[in-house]
Amino acid sequence: MAHKICVIEGDGIGKEVIPAAIKVLEATGVDFEFIHAEAGDEVFEKTGVALPEETIEKALECDAVFFGAAGETAADVIVKLRQILKTYANVRPVKAYKGIKCLRDDIDYVIVRENTEGLYKGLEAEIDEGVTTATRVITRKACERIFKFAFELARDRKKQGKEGKVTCAHKANVLKITDGLFKKVFYEVAEQYDDIKAEDYYIDAMNMYIITKPQTFDVVVTSNLFGDILSDGAAGTVGGLGLAPSANIGDEHGLFEPVHGSAPDIAGKGIANPTATILSGVLMLRYLKEFEAADKIERALEEVLAEGLTTPDLGGNLTTFQMAEEVAKRVEKY
Repeated sequence: MAHKICVIEGDGIGKEVIPAAIKVLEATGVDFEFIHAEAGDEVFEKTGVALPEETIEKALECDAVFFGAAGETAADVIVKLRQILKTYANVRPVKAYKGIKCLRDDIDYVIVRENTEGLYKGLEAEIDEGVTTATRVITRKACERIFKFAFELARDRKKQGKEGKVTCAHKANVLKITDGLFKKVFYEVAEQYDDIKAEDYYIDAMNMYIITKPQTFDVVVTSNLFGDILSDGAAGTVGGLGLAPSANIGDEHGLFEPVHGSAPDIAGKGIANPTATILSGVLMLRYLKEFEAADKIERALEEVLAEGLTTPDLGGNLTTFQMAEEVAKRVEKY
């Protein structure tokens, strides 16, 4: 039976990198049914709604959502989609590839970000003229859920030869109640995984350690805002956002997207780097348990990057689609 994928290209370079990545996915021979839907700035300009109800219905009906990029309406599109699909875990791999200028060549870890709470709940208010507030929400239930996800991921990675360690990043020394609970529940859950190492760092120190000792990490878990900031910084150590994929995972749905934005400055020029989107497709394949196909794409992409067959941002001279075609050709040979 075909995997039903809701495809939302979105805005800007999303309209270029998604078709390129689909070319690579199709080269695997996996049976897909791509169902296209609209969301983003252009839809908002036409209809006054950035995330149409029809798109939501398609997303809920499909096995996974493959998303490109959102512009000014990102909060009304991607954040709402994550909430509607109840994707509580935002997973962002941080990996060095040959041929790409990275901080170190042995970086290979994953940042797991709690996707539903924290300051991104959107509970803001202006309580007086010139006085605003934002409420940070941390609950035991969400903490237990994200920590179990992180430890299970570390256990899976350990089977693949990784260290088997989870690092919790928090600010419990200042946010004594909210992050105090976050840290407490982390170690409670850690007791259920005696085969996995557990450690914690303050988020400001962690921000330094992803620069000074990134090779020591396996799975890093943190709250919503901290994870958003930390993962973008981490991407900078392995080539930038153009190579940064992400997965949003829930109990029933998965949403897969490159970390980068819509990049209106290069949209329509055919030079957008498709790597992050292709790697997001790899994450989607693994979510769908198409492990062999996922491995083929990653292997092919590694070869293409190592050979310098890339878009201009990585020093090459290929277009978005030409780079994707190079990956697809290798996938078809395997």
